Amino acid sequence: MTVVRDVPKQLFIGGGWRDAESGRTLSVDNPATGEELCRVADASPADGRRAVDAAVAAQPAWAATPPRTRSEILRRAYDLIIARTEDLALLMTLEMGKPLAEARAEVAYGAEFFRWFSEEAVRIDGGLMTAPDGRNRLLVTRRPVGPCLLITPWNFPLAMGTRKIGPAIAAGCTIVLKPAPQTPLTSLALAAILKEAGLPDGVLNIITTTDAPGVIEPLLRGGRIRKLSFTGSTGVGRILLAQCADTVIRTSMELGGNAPLIVFDDADLDTAIDGTMVAKMRNMGESCCAANRIYVHTSLADEFAQRLATRMAALTVGDGTHPATDVGPLIDPTGRSKAHDVVRDAVKRGAKVLTGGELPEGPGCFYPPTVLTGITPDAAINDTEVFGPVAAILTFTTEDEAINAANDTEYGLAAYLFTQNLDRALRVAERLESGMIGLNTGLVSNPAAPFGGIKQSGLGREGGTVGINEFLEYKYIAIPTGA
Repeated sequence: MTVVRDVPKQLFIGGGWRDAESGRTLSVDNPATGEELCRVADASPADGRRAVDAAVAAQPAWAATPPRTRSEILRRAYDLIIARTEDLALLMTLEMGKPLAEARAEVAYGAEFFRWFSEEAVRIDGGLMTAPDGRNRLLVTRRPVGPCLLITPWNFPLAMGTRKIGPAIAAGCTIVLKPAPQTPLTSLALAAILKEAGLPDGVLNIITTTDAPGVIEPLLRGGRIRKLSFTGSTGVGRILLAQCADTVIRTSMELGGNAPLIVFDDADLDTAIDGTMVAKMRNMGESCCAANRIYVHTSLADEFAQRLATRMAALTVGDGTHPATDVGPLIDPTGRSKAHDVVRDAVKRGAKVLTGGELPEGPGCFYPPTVLTGITPDAAINDTEVFGPVAAILTFTTEDEAINAANDTEYGLAAYLFTQNLDRALRVAERLESGMIGLNTGLVSNPAAPFGGIKQSGLGREGGTVGINEFLEYKYIAIPTGA
């Protein structure tokens, strides 16, 4: 297809497109068909070092670039992304699988991070005050932390990039970006857009690779990267944190989730069903914020389960490029097997399948929207981040029971609750151990809000007024007053 053909397939280093040193390439496949879309450069550790060389060389000049200039580059990039919505949406659908309607929504969402941080770039502040003893003036400034390594996942190919690149550029940091090998094309297209928008050479460098451990570890231990921002699994996050320790690299991490969704007995059932569909089925459930454990009050459980199953069964599964498709394929055979394995495990332990639960025949990584009831405490789905269109319904009778069950996890990224009682809403939201709460809504992501979790769901926040802080250091200068 034209959109695939037009994307550069090389590494982006120092403002230019380069083949991998070894000449190796990696395959980018369409999960709807299993067929190869194209091949892109497969970076080696030497390519990673060259990317860091370029970022380090560009850092002083970029840090000295006026905030307004950085702001205008981001704003031009935002306009270019919006103007190319259809091409970028199709590109994402081809390499990742999500339906075109969702891909278009991601383009709008992802572009908004560039617009948001274009406005934050000119609001980086500091301060001046007199010390309490009157002997010094205290001058505080904010400076870019330095060259950054950004690692993004495959599930939101555009938004995960812009959410990290936007604040780094706004703060005056240079970047080495490593996108997921399953979905590199959107990141490469984004690099071309930023170059067209006027981003100086070396400020953004992109390395695509199948050898993430071999390429990334030397960069983290090499002493020149000063900031790591990673989105991915908690297990990989722990490894990266250990590698960052040697050179005390500043880190922000958005890691795994196991989001609970609680439907209380006074909830508006229509609102709860609508919200659950969004929280569960956005991006085919391949989201760290996806509702993973759905707790419904016993008085509503049967009706809720039947209505949810009806809605899920009505969804059309198919190639994301087809206009009628509601649910595209999962990312790869491994992802599909994981979803099916937790369903089979739950059924083996006594769960009932209301809809879905069977592997379809034919090509592609498709999995049907599935609703399970009768989940037993020992079922793997209780503590497995499914990353697929599988809704597990559990029941509760008391508020304390629901909260304790929701908090019974090492994760704390997102949680959802549905109730019409304001006192209960605030009380429960305060007790839930989660960085983000959806109250009577299934969607919490917003560029203007701080995105992130607690416990083993990560460190730091992305987006909002605090997102740029992850890429800035404080510098304090003491000035004698002469008093």
